[in-house]
Amino acid sequence: MKQYIRLLRQLAPYRMLLAAALLATFMFAALDTFSFVMVFPFLDALFKEGSSINLFGAGERIGQLLEGTIGRLLPPDADPLDAITALCIAIAVVFLLKNVFDYLRQYLVVRLEQSVTRDLRNTVYTHLLELDLRFYNRTRAGQIINRLTSDTDLLRTLVTKNISTFFTSVLQVIIAIWVLLEISWQLTLLALVVMPLTFGIWRRLLAPLRRGDRRVLEMSGEVTSHLQETVSGVRQVKAAAAESFESNRFRNLTESYFGSVVRTERIRALASPLSETMGAIGTVLLLWFGGRMVVQGALTAGAFITFIGISLKLYQPVKWLTKFPSMIQPGLSAADRIFEFLDTPAEMVDSPEARVFDTVNDAIRFENVSFSYTDDAPVLRDIELTARRGTVTALVGPSGAGKTTLVDLAARFYDPTAGRITVDGIDVREFSVKSLRSKMGVVTQETVLFHDTVRSNIAYALPDAAQEAVERAARAANAHDFIMQMPHGYDTVLGERGTRLSGGQRQRIAIARAILRDPPILIFDEATSALDSESERLVQEAIEHLLEGRTVFVIAHRLSTILKADQIVAMEGGRIVQRGTHDELVAEGGLYRKLYRLQSGPGSHVPGKSI
Repeated sequence: MKQYIRLLRQLAPYRMLLAAALLATFMFAALDTFSFVMVFPFLDALFKEGSSINLFGAGERIGQLLEGTIGRLLPPDADPLDAITALCIAIAVVFLLKNVFDYLRQYLVVRLEQSVTRDLRNTVYTHLLELDLRFYNRTRAGQIINRLTSDTDLLRTLVTKNISTFFTSVLQVIIAIWVLLEISWQLTLLALVVMPLTFGIWRRLLAPLRRGDRRVLEMSGEVTSHLQETVSGVRQVKAAAAESFESNRFRNLTESYFGSVVRTERIRALASPLSETMGAIGTVLLLWFGGRMVVQGALTAGAFITFIGISLKLYQPVKWLTKFPSMIQPGLSAADRIFEFLDTPAEMVDSPEARVFDTVNDAIRFENVSFSYTDDAPVLRDIELTARRGTVTALVGPSGAGKTTLVDLAARFYDPTAGRITVDGIDVREFSVKSLRSKMGVVTQETVLFHDTVRSNIAYALPDAAQEAVERAARAANAHDFIMQMPHGYDTVLGERGTRLSGGQRQRIAIARAILRDPPILIFDEATSALDSESERLVQEAIEHLLEGRTVFVIAHRLSTILKADQIVAMEGGRIVQRGTHDELVAEGGLYRKLYRLQSGPGSHVPGKSI
């Protein structure tokens, strides 16, 4: 119930729209029942022997209602043929109005549900963007996508469509019961005796249904995750001739999903047979008892026929209400999963006194910094490092040494678990995250490009950038020439992840993006390690346009690219084990000289341009 109340709060911004939808629903339900009530005077006019029509035969208050509406169309001594004509016209008008309100009801509900869905998706998506990398490290992409799409659709159905049908059914039941009580309270009680029995049976099924629906949603997310992984990594699948292996894995997942759905729906499938059986029992009792009342003269045949008609009309909303507890379980399970995301706090939260970061005037310092992703696995230990303004700091070491984690801390993708990082003596946690990252340019080995134009990729997050500025950045990144050879130049739409470009071209687009932002801090995370010699040369030339006057961190796999770095930091096991210039570290021996000789051979020196 707590979750459902939380969901209903999503309707708060649309109170007026909800009120209009409920009013249209009420009018539809009232006219729907009234259209059946009008059958009684029609039957009276059709079969009467006298010259007057008894509008009060179905109950005093109903008779007064009929007298105030269709009674005005009929004089007291109306001819039966004239009465039938007038009643048919009245019935046609009632049905017309009923369907007008039915249309309004459905339109307003669709508008309401789409508004709520839009807001909910926007809220979840915005919150996801605010969450930290820790969240994405432990959550599969397919699960995130599934909750933002499929689960949100289930919530939409729960919050709007189900609640609309619920209110429609409740109003139809209330109005119909009032009419039935007016005709015969004895028959009405007999007709309703089945409802509490059905609800009592359903209460026992709700808990296993909730667990089953949760399992179905989890398995759906796993299927989506696997599909997303194999589609994005299809090159590796084919390179390893792993089509059969992946196909079997997918079959296992879909088999588990199939089993979860079947087990859950086996329980839910009891809804219709239970409702049908209980409804049939109620109808049989109603016919038996009502028939006796007609034979004994306690009820007219016309009133009994009208009662039966309204009872049958009442059957569908009652049947839906008995199934309602089972029908909302998928939505409630989806709510649990979505609220898990919304309730996940962002770790990188600006303090109310957060400063706006501008530039580096002196230095960036790591002061006794340690970090771990989990409590028992430290990745960095006691890091002491100073990167002065306008210098290049290169980080080298074996895989798993902590190089990428170190620069991730500088960009505040994470915060240290011990120690602090300062810029000009100010802890980076005192700056707003947005202002800090906006002054950083990051170029990684795996360049991320979007399914958009070349211009939009270079001017990412800078939609107002002038075309001249975009072209200057592309020229500086050695990218302009190959861009102009593309079918539509800067307006060429790149494929998803930029797969239409070579690795070197993608890197140069990324460097052009960094040049356009003109950041005072640059981070290169093995930006050239996956390129051939010619692409590396072009990218290196592009990088040199970026270095002047900036504070630069370079994670290098190819040591030939960092020979002229102001300081080289060798890392191993999460610690800094050496630091100095290239010549100093080669002369010193140790890890750096070992790595250098592995790449260039003993006593070798690699000439040429380098950072």
